[in-house]
Amino acid sequence: MTPLTVFTVGHSTHSGSVFLSLLQKHGITAVADVRSMPVSRFTPQFNRYALERMLSEADIKYVFLGKELGARTEDLTCYVDGRVQYGLLARTPDFVSGIKRLRKGSQTERIAVMCTEQEPLDCHRCVLVARVLEECGVAVEHIHGDGHVEDHASTMRRLMVNFGLDQEDLFRTSTERLQEALDRQEQRIAYVNEELRGDGTPEK
Repeated sequence: MTPLTVFTVGHSTHSGSVFLSLLQKHGITAVADVRSMPVSRFTPQFNRYALERMLSEADIKYVFLGKELGARTEDLTCYVDGRVQYGLLARTPDFVSGIKRLRKGSQTERIAVMCTEQEPLDCHRCVLVARVLEECGVAVEHIHGDGHVEDHASTMRRLMVNFGLDQEDLFRTSTERLQEALDRQEQRIAYVNEELRGDGTPEK
């Protein structure tokens, strides 16, 4: 049985036509928007309703999953010292529901999980959403801005190289080294709510 596959893509600063061509090149039939705030001052073509209209005209479905799978969760139990903790976020009912919707949708559609950043490693769609999908048995492929596709395992190897954790270690397994790389990358990219830092009261 062929495993389910979900793609990811970042809209970056692409024009609408370039972004559509990326999707069409890989036969994408539906886009799942996982931005918590689906607006952009710099790329208004990717504001939620403009994007939805553009995709509809290209016969590509659109669904907003920012509430379920966005990085800036409103669930305050997911924050430690103001920073979102991906491990906590992944266990929330909303997130679990969003992953279930992606898995179900991928049975009939070629879905691209979309966020902002061009580089998958700089985005929670890769470090969090794709990781959970893979743990659920769904294959993940990352669409890059130049059109090439990278499987999630290769992306994770790049992450380990970035932190110098790709070499064999007498005392740690590859899985343990990958987890350290993921933890360090999460520290780099996870959303921080400054009002929740320290004692939990807004800074003056």
